Amino acid sequence: MKAISFLVFFLLVSFSGFSQGGTPYDPNAMGYVLTEKDSILSDTIRLPEITISKEKQDPEARKQYIILQNRVYRTYPYAKLAADRLTNLNIGMARLSSEREKKRYFKIVEDYLTNEFEARLKKLSRSQGRILVKLIHRQTGKTTYELVKTLKSGWKAFWSNTAASMFDINLKSEYKPFETNEDYLIENILKEAFETGRLQNQPAASPVNVDRLNEYWDAKLSAKP
Repeated sequence: MKAISFLVFFLLVSFSGFSQGGTPYDPNAMGYVLTEKDSILSDTIRLPEITISKEKQDPEARKQYIILQNRVYRTYPYAKLAADRLTNLNIGMARLSSEREKKRYFKIVEDYLTNEFEARLKKLSRSQGRILVKLIHRQTGKTTYELVKTLKSGWKAFWSNTAASMFDINLKSEYKPFETNEDYLIENILKEAFETGRLQNQPAASPVNVDRLNEYWDAKLSAKP
């Protein structure tokens, strides 16, 4: 638990620029209300017919897919929030002229997110944290490492990544659905969740053509001996 809490502290740094001071907290605004009862057993899950392996009906593959699906459901709202707040941050910063005003602004943001989201983020598992880092890149177009570096300093970003790597989480991780099978599955999970209303759709920083993505992976997996 201490290890996860330590990692979440650095994830919070990346969120520290994504909120405007004085904004009231509304959990429904994320499109999904996170509760302590959230678990894979409490969701009714529709499993779309996509290629997980050459054997579509492999029980273990289906089990792993459902586990991944639950992790995406749990972490996507935070990634969506990060992208929303990044837009607000850029608007807010454009209105400030002095470094003193900017520092005060960042302090308000950091206090807000620490008070509102730290307890929830600490409950994320290591695997959920790894998916969150990928989804942040999907939604913002920037890695968590880049966001920390921009909002704080390169030194802070270096140590954040070093600490995260101790728990198998690389803050430089990118979302690459055409290269990584897990990211391909995540994209299909999101597509299904958006269509069913399970998650609130927010365009990715670099939109993915899911039909072309599926054709690519079908061809790739079919070519394997």
